[in-house]
Amino acid sequence: MAKDPDVKTQPSPGIPRSTPPLAQRPPAEVAAGRAVSVSWARHLDDVRQAQRLRFEVFAGELGARLHTPLPGHDIDRFDDFCEHLLVRDAASQQVIGTYRVLTPAQARRAGGTYGDQEFDLAPLRHLRPRMAELGRSCVHPAHRHGGVILALWSALAAFALHNRLDTLVGCASIPMQHHGVPGGRAAAAIWHQVRQRYLAPAALQVQPRLALPVDMPGAPADVQPPALIKGYLRLGARVLGAPAWDPDFNTADLPLLLHVAALPERYRRGALHA
Repeated sequence: MAKDPDVKTQPSPGIPRSTPPLAQRPPAEVAAGRAVSVSWARHLDDVRQAQRLRFEVFAGELGARLHTPLPGHDIDRFDDFCEHLLVRDAASQQVIGTYRVLTPAQARRAGGTYGDQEFDLAPLRHLRPRMAELGRSCVHPAHRHGGVILALWSALAAFALHNRLDTLVGCASIPMQHHGVPGGRAAAAIWHQVRQRYLAPAALQVQPRLALPVDMPGAPADVQPPALIKGYLRLGARVLGAPAWDPDFNTADLPLLLHVAALPERYRRGALHA
């Protein structure tokens, strides 16, 4: 689930990140096959590696306009409140994949979640005490294979179970030019596709603060969602409503919710043995 729009004012890059006191982390190193290893950031240097990868993907590859205090790093005000999950290439130790997790306790300290900026999340109020937010997910372009995704999701499942979380939420992004279809038409078409099968119950649906126009002429009927969104839906995620437009990243962001109990057994089984 995705990234950030207007709240780009950053904490000082010299201040060490905080550690959520209520977050019980799974073991620092989780076996993830021979090719990659998984760990949770313990030091600011670890976080900086994740932020450099995020900058490379979001700004270098996708063209996002990042308002960052440290050149070459994607930094926002939520980073100091989050747990940062890192996947490394086992041979080079390069960070090749990352997620960040904002726990309920740290969301209160941060004054809300990233998603609160893009959506009115009032319908989720009753879930917040055991709801974590996932965001800033990315994988290095040379390592976008199932092993990295499996490693990330097994570690996230372990984190959720260790911390007795019921719900995971976040925003999944669709580029405004997706599969060669310009002007957000692909995002509009994807919204109309996913709402047919994956829309959450009305009581959980949220409203975007800056809505993407979704009734666009010429929207293709057969455009495929990005792989990350398809992955979330296979995991059992539900779409909470129509997409918001993020002008800095120039993406349409779909709000998603996943009940931890709905995670496929292969992820839960791996988490229980972590």
